[in-house]
Amino acid sequence: MATSQKLTEHFLTCTICTEVFDKPCTLVCNHTFCRKCVVNYTKTRPEAISAKSLLCPFCSKMTKVSDPKRPVEEWADDVKPIFIIQGLLDSFGPGSKDTTNCSYCKEEGETTPATSWCSVCDDALCERCTRMHQRIPSSRHHNVIDLSGETRVKVKRKIMCKVHKDENIKYLCKDCKTAVCQTCCTIHHRKCDMVVEIESEIPAMKTELKRNKENLLKKHDETKTYVGKQNSIVKEELALYIQIESSIKSTSLKAIQMIKAKERKLLSELKEMSDRHIGQLKAEIKSGEMSVQMYQQQAELMDQALQSECDMDVYEMYQGCEAGDEEAVGVVDVKEKGRIDRITFRQDTDKLSRTLEDVHLGEIHVQYDDVLDLKADPVLQDTINLTVAGDVGGGYPIDVTVLEVNGTDTVVVTDYYNNSVKSFYTRNSQTGHSKLSLGGRPWGITRPKHNQVAVTVPDTSQIVTVEVNPDLVLLSTITTSKQYLGITSLTPSTLAAGSRSPPCVDILDMSGHVLKSVCSGHRGGDILKYPNYLCTTRTGNILVSDWGTKCVVCLTPEGDVVFNYRPTGDTALKDPRGITSSSTDDILVADNSLHRVTHLTESGQFVRNILTSQDGVMYPRGLCVGGRGRMYLCTPDVVKVFTYCK
Repeated sequence: MATSQKLTEHFLTCTICTEVFDKPCTLVCNHTFCRKCVVNYTKTRPEAISAKSLLCPFCSKMTKVSDPKRPVEEWADDVKPIFIIQGLLDSFGPGSKDTTNCSYCKEEGETTPATSWCSVCDDALCERCTRMHQRIPSSRHHNVIDLSGETRVKVKRKIMCKVHKDENIKYLCKDCKTAVCQTCCTIHHRKCDMVVEIESEIPAMKTELKRNKENLLKKHDETKTYVGKQNSIVKEELALYIQIESSIKSTSLKAIQMIKAKERKLLSELKEMSDRHIGQLKAEIKSGEMSVQMYQQQAELMDQALQSECDMDVYEMYQGCEAGDEEAVGVVDVKEKGRIDRITFRQDTDKLSRTLEDVHLGEIHVQYDDVLDLKADPVLQDTINLTVAGDVGGGYPIDVTVLEVNGTDTVVVTDYYNNSVKSFYTRNSQTGHSKLSLGGRPWGITRPKHNQVAVTVPDTSQIVTVEVNPDLVLLSTITTSKQYLGITSLTPSTLAAGSRSPPCVDILDMSGHVLKSVCSGHRGGDILKYPNYLCTTRTGNILVSDWGTKCVVCLTPEGDVVFNYRPTGDTALKDPRGITSSSTDDILVADNSLHRVTHLTESGQFVRNILTSQDGVMYPRGLCVGGRGRMYLCTPDVVKVFTYCK
């Protein structure tokens, strides 16, 4: 075999397209490919596109491009081949030889026009040398191409057998799925049933390749359409970001303007009082200066009388002093009634801090793909058994909430029978739990902060705050004036809690002081009797599940009734317990006696019963919505986890 043939086969062939290099480029890993081939491969790998690098199909190493802002198709233009590859191409590559004249005649010192090209020998041949070439047994079967006036030839690669290096691979063993030469067929594949010429399989291969190409083009079009849609969504999201950013700044500006208005009012009041005070002081100073001048004059007159030789001068001065004593006293007392003594500024730092903490500019609402899809059928995902070591009996969950603490979903439950609050979580693929014993039986639970819960303990008239790490740590114990059951967080520093005696919903600060009370007959009539469960909507309203009046009522923090859900018939509530609001403002309420969970719209309209006894729900109580399309429901002994993900 000719040297040029070996070089072409082993060193100058792109392993992607299996053709001689076309504009080769060598990557940092020293693997060389055609520029077009490596670019096309890179375009199929998103990680390479995002890294602004060419990706090697062999070792997957990245080669940084000099100008990533250019189109991907131009990324490989500046990547040159190593000098060895380029030198071999220049010496032995396609078009490297003169195809105008016969190579053999040229070696004899003659100049004869070439008419053919042997792709195996990599030589140009004239008519005489071509006839001789075809008579020689070793070159009789070489692939000789008629130049037909072409002056440069692109080598058509012949694949030679790696074992029998002088034989072309012409056959395909379908049984072994291997391309072989004739000798290999005789020696290694004589027992195989399906050995055919590769040439005979080419039409079927091309048909299959065309079908694969059509599928790829279809996927290409679908992906291109998807990318186009995603680009449109990105543009919409960028516009939405600018709009939301403007709204946040506008809301913040309004709050700042209100604070500035209060500042201007205080400064104006300060200036008015300060001017009045300073005016009074200056008046006193002026009056005092006049008194000093008068006293000086009187003293000088008395001195003159004392030095006078006339007794009448002394007598008259004496009489004048006795008559002017009362007037002198009046001159000295220049103070007015209502005189300002001192101006101070009394600042309630604690109240200011609480007020600033409660400033509610709004909230960023994120809706994920795995949002709770209440149209989907429920699937029981998990069951959390409340009974843990140290319990005196089985667990009895009353209310539940879910927190994400350091990336760990943590379920926190009030256990009524075991006088404790418990957390359950999975961390490092290991399930864990924590138990915090309380001085009484806990009832409601809410989340004031991302890693904190507040729990009502009605029989001790307390609300306890607990830090979730996800293990539980007692933070504080708040003594209240009433026995509260249901509880919900309005702001990080204010709570709403429901009381049976008297029936009301109170707004409390974190010290337990009642800031406002919404009682039965307040503004909504007799709608509160047993407000055992509460929750807060995304808009800041309070949802009350009242077992006594068998209704769900929505209240504003000021006590106004937004709606009162008290239907009759099949949709009537019999024993409403736990209530929650989803991120899409849907309302879910558990009915303990009817063994179901009902779905209401944000305006209090019945949608459907999303869980019933047929779903294994018996005596449901507290419930909440968590991430990944999950709903957590308290039932006797366990908390059931359902998914409604799309």
